[in-house]
Amino acid sequence: MKDAHAPVQVLPPSSGGGRPVLLGNVVLGVAYSPVDVVDILRQAGIEESVIALDDGNLIEWQGGGPEVWD
Repeated sequence: MKDAHAPVQVLPPSSGGGRPVLLGNVVLGVAYSPVDVVDILRQAGIEESVIALDDGNLIEWQGGGPEVWD
């Protein structure tokens, strides 16, 4: 069991289908697909080469993994 949260958290889908993406306590944006998550993280300064949507040390998916959007 992990003691700390991953630095990036993708919250459960909202009623509109978007998922807020947080870095720490800062909302970076709302994603509507896995591609959006990568784009949001890239815009926040995280190199695309280190972004792996299945990396639990980087991203904590709440309310379902990267396949859940509605």
